Amino acid sequence: MKILLVAFSGLLMGLTTAPFSAFYLAWIALIPLWLFTILDDKNNPKLTLKNFIFSPKTLMAFVWGFCYHGFALFWITGIHPMTWMGVPWLVSLFIAAFCWVFITVWGAILVTFWSFLIRWFNLKNTNKLGFKNGLIKAISRVIVGAAIWCLLELIWNQGALWWTSLSYTQSPHNLGILQLTKLSGYSTVTAAIVAVNGLIAESLILGQNNHKNKAQSLSLLITAILMFISLHLIGLLLYNQPIINNENQAIKVGIIQGNIPNTIKLYPEGWKKAIEGYTKGYETLAIQDVDLVITPETALPFDWNYIVNNSSFYTAILNKKVPVILGAFGSQGTSYTNSLLMITETGKILSRFDKVKLVPLGEYIPFENILGKIINRLSPLDSHLAAGKPDQIFKTPFGQAITGICYESAFSEHFRRQAKAGGEFIITASNNAHYSQIMPAQHHAQDIIRAIETDRWMARATNTGYSAIINPHGDTLWISDLNTYQLHQDTIYRRNTQTLYVKWGDWLSIILCLISGFLVLIKL
Repeated sequence: MKILLVAFSGLLMGLTTAPFSAFYLAWIALIPLWLFTILDDKNNPKLTLKNFIFSPKTLMAFVWGFCYHGFALFWITGIHPMTWMGVPWLVSLFIAAFCWVFITVWGAILVTFWSFLIRWFNLKNTNKLGFKNGLIKAISRVIVGAAIWCLLELIWNQGALWWTSLSYTQSPHNLGILQLTKLSGYSTVTAAIVAVNGLIAESLILGQNNHKNKAQSLSLLITAILMFISLHLIGLLLYNQPIINNENQAIKVGIIQGNIPNTIKLYPEGWKKAIEGYTKGYETLAIQDVDLVITPETALPFDWNYIVNNSSFYTAILNKKVPVILGAFGSQGTSYTNSLLMITETGKILSRFDKVKLVPLGEYIPFENILGKIINRLSPLDSHLAAGKPDQIFKTPFGQAITGICYESAFSEHFRRQAKAGGEFIITASNNAHYSQIMPAQHHAQDIIRAIETDRWMARATNTGYSAIINPHGDTLWISDLNTYQLHQDTIYRRNTQTLYVKWGDWLSIILCLISGFLVLIKL
């Protein structure tokens, strides 16, 4: 019964993500896991590895994590079928299932580690004099629980697989709480969610263990409610601060959503459609007197020399003389790069940004010496792109831009670094053609958080949707339809503000970890 309840609560957390967006469930969906992690512990501070591994609590944490991450990331299976690439149907199914299971288990392991560490802290401090007070013990567990979760997300964020932070459960609709990301990034929201769930759970635990603790139990519940309300009020105050736009810093951008299905994108039929569609779109937007045209990731899937010598798109640039950010392939040694090229009105490359965060298996092969031959047999996909350097600067005729290509939208540090280095507006380019509407909805939700964290205007250009214009408060001022060819022109503004997050990074996780370390070490 406990396993079923934990699994159900994990699924509820999954429902908080876009496009379901039941974000309010995130503030209670962690309670069952917290309860079953802490309750019924034998008051024995001596733990063994065997106790950890074979404890039913380990299984419950893994199940919660698997249900949450698995539900939220089920769109990954949309890469199947890949028969259009020459991959046999069964092999395609295997690849899709493997990718989904692997990244889901990765997320479940994070939750399992959280369970290990919070249980260790709980048992370690059982016999300390000060921690015999139920209220002190409860508050300490909440602080440590939030710190551990934030730390694990921070570590997870440094790797190649990253997407389902608890923070993104609040995007795109709970813009009030998302304003707190200006303070210490996404971890601010993650810590708030864990803390509110933990306080409610600890209130229930305290009330259950001893009827004499009813007053303390009620105080924890009231604290949880007050924290929930006050954090939202602070966020709403930040949200209601006017966005001061300087008309001298305005950029009239034009977005082309080419709508080239992946089934033809890398074949002659797709090449022809792309060149025709992007050339027509560029010329149309140029007539509308836009300052800058933006295209999606690999809008023209060729290198620059081929585009110059073989496409009407380059001729259109020379004729219309409007700068364009073009998604294409660059080169790095003998490898290609997934790049954005800043092409001036004279047809010259002003700057180039190479995608830093490549998609495992899709754009590069992890442990290629071991897995390379296996992956090459499973898929004809070119999985040998070279990653760009993290310290790239993307210059435009309108100032320095912050750029992200597709998967990079999940990595807040990627955007923070560029904002701190002087980036004044955000351009993201993506190709989500091979997934259902769930993936582009979640991708849009990630970009909203990036715009808020950095306090920047953002223009999103995608192949099949959702393309969008987002302001520094996270409001979506325009969003495209899915799977349609669309042109849109709008105005974004350059900004040089720096949020606390841009200045100092994820300082909240560090402070929480320092406090937790102190709680572990003290002997009251």
